[in-house]
Amino acid sequence: MKNLLKTFAVVATLTLTPLMAAGEYVNNDILISAEDAMGLVGKKNVMFVSGDSDDVYKLGHIKGSVEMYAHHLHHSDITGEMHCAPLYRCIDDAEQYIGSKGIDNDTLVIAYDDFKGPNATGVYSFFQSYGHKNLKILNGGRNAMMQVDPAQAKYDAIKDELKAEKSNSKAAKKELKNAAQEKTKLSAKKKAELDKIISVSEKAQKALEAKLKAAEKDLIVVKGEEHVTPKKYKIDQKNIDLSFIAAKEEVKHAMEDILKNGKDSKFVIIDARGMAEIIGERKMDNVARGGHVPGSTFMEWNKISDMENKKSFKSATALKEVYAKYGITKDKTIYAYCMVGAGRGSEHITALKLLGYENIKVFTGSWDVWGNDMNLPIKK
Repeated sequence: MKNLLKTFAVVATLTLTPLMAAGEYVNNDILISAEDAMGLVGKKNVMFVSGDSDDVYKLGHIKGSVEMYAHHLHHSDITGEMHCAPLYRCIDDAEQYIGSKGIDNDTLVIAYDDFKGPNATGVYSFFQSYGHKNLKILNGGRNAMMQVDPAQAKYDAIKDELKAEKSNSKAAKKELKNAAQEKTKLSAKKKAELDKIISVSEKAQKALEAKLKAAEKDLIVVKGEEHVTPKKYKIDQKNIDLSFIAAKEEVKHAMEDILKNGKDSKFVIIDARGMAEIIGERKMDNVARGGHVPGSTFMEWNKISDMENKKSFKSATALKEVYAKYGITKDKTIYAYCMVGAGRGSEHITALKLLGYENIKVFTGSWDVWGNDMNLPIKK
C-alpha cells in the first residue's frame, strides 16, 4: 500500500509541477527527463506510448509500453478525406483505439520515440486534442532511457566481452585455416597454443552468453511484441481541445492572406517535410498530387530536433534563433504541416509551445488531405 501511494505521489508531482530539467523552456511541463521517467516504468496508471512504427517497436521498446505509430494516428479515407476534421479520428474510433492500448482516462501517458521527437509529438498532439490531461513527452526517447539504465550498462559490458572472445576465437581459427590452405607447417607448440585459445574462448563465450541472457531480464528497453490488457476510454466532448489543431479551411484562409500580404501577413504556414516532398518529386501513400501549400515557409523538422545530443528538441536558445531566422514570431498565427500532421508537423507545434507561443496549430490533415483535394491550389 505504501509503494502504491508513493507511485501516485510521483505521478501527481510530474503531472502538476514543472520539470526543472528543462528549465530554459517557457512550458517546462511538456517534457519529462529519462531520469524521472525511469521510476515510472511498470507503475500503475502510467503508460509509455511509442510513436514509432511496429517494426521499430519490436526491435526495441520501453518495457511494458505500447505502440501507437504516429503516422497512423490520422485517419482518412482513400481520397484523403478526414470525416471528423480537425480531429485525427472520429470520437468513437479514438475511444476504441486508445482503450485497446490499455489506457484509461486516469492514465499518465508518456509519449516517446527513438529520440528524434516527431513521432513522440504525434502521440502527444493526438492525446492533447481529445483533452487528455496527464501527458508528457520523454525527452530523448528510448535512447535516453538506455543511457541512464544501469542494467543496460551491465548488459553492454558483457556484450563487449562476448564480442572480444568471439574475435579471439575467430582469429585463432583463421590462422589454423590459413596454415592448412597454404600447407604451412605449424610447430606443435604453436598449434597447441591456437587450439587452447579456441577452447578457452568457446567456454568463455558460453558463460558470457548465459550472463547476457540473465542480464537481459533487467533491461528497461527490450525487444519483442506488445502485450496489453485493454481498458475503457471515454472522450468527453466538452474537454476536446481544438486550440492546437486545424482543418484545411483554416489553412486555406491563412494561405490566401499570405499570398495577398506577403511578409505583412499575420499568418505563417510551416512545411516541415523534406525538399523532395516539397517540390513534388516524391509522393507518398495515396496522395494524388505532389508539391506544397502556396506561400509556405520551408523549415524541415530536423532543424529543431537535437540530433547531436540525441534529444527531442534543441535548447530554447537554439530554437529561438532558428525560428527568428525564418521569421516565425509570436505575433503570428502559425500552422505546421507534413504528410499527416502527427509527426513532423506536430514537432514544430510542440517546439513552439515549449517556447511559449500561443497561436499555433498543426494541420491534422496535412498533405494527405491537401494533395488529394483538387479544389485546393498547390505549388511545386
